Amino acid sequence: MRLDTDRESAEPGPLVPTSRRALSRLFQAGCLRFQEEEDVLLRRTQTASFWRDQFRVSDEDLDFIHELILDAESPMTTSQLALRLIQEYQRRETARMESELKKGAVYQPMNLYDVGETLIFPAMDFLVGEVLETRAGQNPEHGAFDVIRVGFADTGETREFAANLQTGHRLNGTNGQATGDEEALLSAEEIHSLYQEEIEESLLFVLSDGERNEDFVAIEDYWLLADMLAEVHVGHLNIAEALLEMQNRPMSPEELLPELDLQSENVSQAMQVISLNHALGNDERFDQIGSGGGPLWFLSRLEPAEAQTIPPLLRPRIGRYNRAILSVELLQMEWELDDEWGESGASTPVSSVVPSISFTLTFPHWLYGTLPLSSRTRALFPHSAQERSMVTVVDGRWGTRHKAWVVHSGRYVCGLKEWMVGHNLPVSALITLERTNEADEVVIDYRPRRMRREWSRIARVDAEQLRFGLEMNKVQISCEYDFDLIVSCDDREGLEAFNAGLEGNDDALAQLVDMIVPEIAKLNPQGTAHVKTIYSAVNMFWRCPPGPIFSALLSNSRFQDYGDGLFKVR
Repeated sequence: MRLDTDRESAEPGPLVPTSRRALSRLFQAGCLRFQEEEDVLLRRTQTASFWRDQFRVSDEDLDFIHELILDAESPMTTSQLALRLIQEYQRRETARMESELKKGAVYQPMNLYDVGETLIFPAMDFLVGEVLETRAGQNPEHGAFDVIRVGFADTGETREFAANLQTGHRLNGTNGQATGDEEALLSAEEIHSLYQEEIEESLLFVLSDGERNEDFVAIEDYWLLADMLAEVHVGHLNIAEALLEMQNRPMSPEELLPELDLQSENVSQAMQVISLNHALGNDERFDQIGSGGGPLWFLSRLEPAEAQTIPPLLRPRIGRYNRAILSVELLQMEWELDDEWGESGASTPVSSVVPSISFTLTFPHWLYGTLPLSSRTRALFPHSAQERSMVTVVDGRWGTRHKAWVVHSGRYVCGLKEWMVGHNLPVSALITLERTNEADEVVIDYRPRRMRREWSRIARVDAEQLRFGLEMNKVQISCEYDFDLIVSCDDREGLEAFNAGLEGNDDALAQLVDMIVPEIAKLNPQGTAHVKTIYSAVNMFWRCPPGPIFSALLSNSRFQDYGDGLFKVR
């Protein structure tokens, strides 16, 4: 805020102007510095630099958050805490500004000041100074004005400023209202929306990893105080485990609590539920199951292995490929296959009002007893933010009920191997799913026909040499199926070893396609291989949707497109 408008205020000795234009440039330089300093008049909380570069959660802030949650008597989200903290920063800032302004007059260049007078400089973070000396300033362009020398006790420095300035200046427009126009300020909600990521990142770091992190407990995206929780010890958890094992079904915390007898006179029923959820979530024996209502808990050891870990041949490996080369015919084939990891633009999700859908059982799902969560099947199963949801699958033929697990990240439903084996279903069997009146219940069925022996392609695997061959054998089939997709192998360990041997090979898909197409073609009298068969065979070793496979096929000069989805070795 120093106004270097005369040479005497910056340097000792008389002012020796070289020209009127030089004096003007000298004054303008001072004005530029003035304008830069005027920007500091903005509240810190109104600037991006504060929230992005300077903001750090302090102990005072943690005390505020502690009292905030304590007064609320309920958990608060990170966003709620961040918003209230912004409001607190704005309140503190206003209170400080008003307190500082009571210490003296707000400095304005147009006013006269006397030696000994106390001035407040809002543009210098409300620094308080005392006028030590006044003298005449010299600048022909701005007429007569004074220069005051001000001493700052807090910093130990002295600086010079213009006073009694007759020409206009922006700082004269404040009229002492250094706290700013409230209507022009960004609201706490607007600041939160602009800098949410930076503010919440800082907040999460301190709450999770700071020196006082033991004072706070996170439950999903909610925060509460550790001393608000009811004590849930290992004995309570053992009882919960026994209850779940005896019931053999997911249970809500409200169902478990009456048997646990939590002795917490000062803890409400709602907080007891939260306390139990927190304790169960921190014990690896228990798994939270997604549901349409509140959380449900089950025992991890009672879930199938496929619910806990995605099997190797269900983990998609999708590299970059040239989708532009796929013909309309191949895109149609991709849509018909409806792979859950595919990206066909035609594969729009089935409406939730469609009563039933049908799909063909591909080899990876046949191997592990799973169903795909594709664009067609997804709507029949529950959605959840949790990793797993439990559903009941009813056998449409025998009426038996099976527990199944929706693994949302893996895009499959597991737990149906017993059902598939019981009905002797082959790869490429046509499966039907039908919704019921219950949200977490689905009817599963297949289209039966008289049993007879049919030809099937059977793979023989040499995992050590990374080689395989195909041969035709007859198998008994008693359902409708897609002949183009029927490729099978009973050597699960060999397939997984073969799959593992391809890890880290960027050209593995192209090599598989190059290996597989001749094996399929030799089994056909016409010497052709259908793209659906190629897709099915590749997915015995390398979980991949149709698009990359078709692209690898078209990019291989060994193979010639015969149309209708058929390719031949040149």
